[in-house]
Amino acid sequence: MFSKILIANRGEIACRVIRTARRLGVATVAVYSDADAASLHVAMADEAVHIGASPVGESYLKADRIIAAAKQTGAEAIHPGYGFLSENPDFVDQVTAEGLIFIGPSAASIRAMGLKDAAKRLMEKAGVPVVPGYHGEAQDIVLLATKAREIGYPVLIKARAGGGGKGMRRVDNPDDFSEALSGARREAKAAFGDDRVLVEKYVDKPRHIEVQVFGDNLGNAVHLYERDCSAQRRHQKVIEEAPAPGMTPALRKAMTEAAVKAAKAIHYSGAGTIEFIVDASQGLKADRFWFMEMNTRLQVEHPVTEMVTGVDLVEWQLRVACGEKLPKTQDEIKLSGHAFEARLYAEDATKGFLPAIGTLHHLRFPERAPAGATMRIETGVRQGDAISPYYDPMIAKLVVHGNDRGTALSALETALAETEIAGSVTNTAFLAALAGDPDFATGDVDTGLIGRKQDALTTVPAPGEEIIATAALAAADVAEYRDPSDPWSSLVGYAHFHVGSRSIALKSGEATISARVTARIDGGFDVATDHGVHSLRAGGGKRLARWPEHVTVFSGATGYNFGVPDPLAKADDAGAGAGNLRAPMPGLVKVVRSAPGEVVIKGQPLLILEAMKMEHTIAAPHDGTIAEIAVEGAQVTDGTVLVRFVEADS
Repeated sequence: MFSKILIANRGEIACRVIRTARRLGVATVAVYSDADAASLHVAMADEAVHIGASPVGESYLKADRIIAAAKQTGAEAIHPGYGFLSENPDFVDQVTAEGLIFIGPSAASIRAMGLKDAAKRLMEKAGVPVVPGYHGEAQDIVLLATKAREIGYPVLIKARAGGGGKGMRRVDNPDDFSEALSGARREAKAAFGDDRVLVEKYVDKPRHIEVQVFGDNLGNAVHLYERDCSAQRRHQKVIEEAPAPGMTPALRKAMTEAAVKAAKAIHYSGAGTIEFIVDASQGLKADRFWFMEMNTRLQVEHPVTEMVTGVDLVEWQLRVACGEKLPKTQDEIKLSGHAFEARLYAEDATKGFLPAIGTLHHLRFPERAPAGATMRIETGVRQGDAISPYYDPMIAKLVVHGNDRGTALSALETALAETEIAGSVTNTAFLAALAGDPDFATGDVDTGLIGRKQDALTTVPAPGEEIIATAALAAADVAEYRDPSDPWSSLVGYAHFHVGSRSIALKSGEATISARVTARIDGGFDVATDHGVHSLRAGGGKRLARWPEHVTVFSGATGYNFGVPDPLAKADDAGAGAGNLRAPMPGLVKVVRSAPGEVVIKGQPLLILEAMKMEHTIAAPHDGTIAEIAVEGAQVTDGTVLVRFVEADS
């Protein structure tokens, strides 16, 4: 076994690798950017080396700095995690050329599967079924459009390099092909440095089912069963599970055999995933699945496979990289129970899943698993950490396991309801709504489920009067919501000769809520709003969090955020003209589709903002005439005015 390894990654996956390495007695070296200097993975590692500025291109993608850090610290091997340089064959060549070991597949294997079109041609030769489509080298728009017509709409345009839904567009008719192709190419170029695409048939009721494979350097390869990753938004996974619901013995046999055949075809070593698209329109059948791509690395969702097989995949990675034989044969790998993984993100599901930033002023995960289940929390952040605009906005992965799917799903719902995050908008309520959806509960899932039900899944009920009253009471700074060591806290409700009261103003979205909190002689409080009076006791079993100028009240998996304006602070009205359009997050103005003086209508696309590795279309919030608009190439911060409208005559 290695004595010391360097982890060329950050956040949750770096912490995950460190835990296994520590258990095996292997020392770890972390690398970090300016933004990550005080991060959890740096604190957990035995050593840490600074490698550059916050943008990934100036730190985590700097292969020479990472290799220099490994040599400087005496690390024998480099674990790439996922993302960043994990599937970069040139990086693997550099690592091995320096006498270090890359904990993953060979550069040749990565190259064989790194371009989707070439990979599919290779799989066809190996006898693995492939999705009908165009996977050729020619990229002329006329040719691609012609191929799309031949394949038959709807089609899917996909970047030939990379994954994660980037550079991917569904096209339903020929009139939209040109614009979709342009968008896919821009996004692919930005994410992977390669704007070439392939065109495939879009399956009407697709299931995304993938098989975990593992190979060693002695020619052995096994599978660790399948995962279902069909619950997706914007082609990115949301909740994954293992095994796949409704899986038949015939399909499992055909799919796992094809996956192992694919791995052996490229002499694969290490952890990898063979992704298949399955036509579920007539149930799961052994002749209705096709190879999509191979991820030549550890997957984000690998914990669900670990939960149902009892295998530590990171340990296997380390052992295989050391030259050891696979720890188990195929017959020794057993499937047990059911597992789910929910990805907790800083994002606004009500606004098309826009990524968010913020400081995690309050972060509390369930302390224990529900009865009959086990649970693990995979995270790379702590309370007080900031979600940065530079990286993926994942907060944590909540993973549960039960003896059967129903038990595991119930445990997932309970765990989500007990999760509390304040300081940034999150997708916790959306995840809970999805977990509770009737179709999801029965396993009737396909990649279009979230899209079809997005409005219902992302609609958050307005806060009830009791929640508002609880927020007002918390904002009033009564003793139980302040520092208990402060003796003045207990006197907040006191006044000479009469019961004390205090007026409170809360902001809920665009609305301002007025309330008056009155202390009663019995120690309770009456909270009066426009809709009546509510009698409460401070604390009272309510789940809430106070953070700078805000109160969050938790109800199940939903966190209701209320602003608590400082009455002494003056509003900054600079540049706040009525209806001006501001950046929802930091990013790069990639494309501008309008100009000053143009009359636009509500919903009309005005520009494209590239942020957190994705393109986001910014549309007009109302009808109007543009006075000013941001220029292409401008780097903007959260809240920057992107578009100013001509003010209507008064």
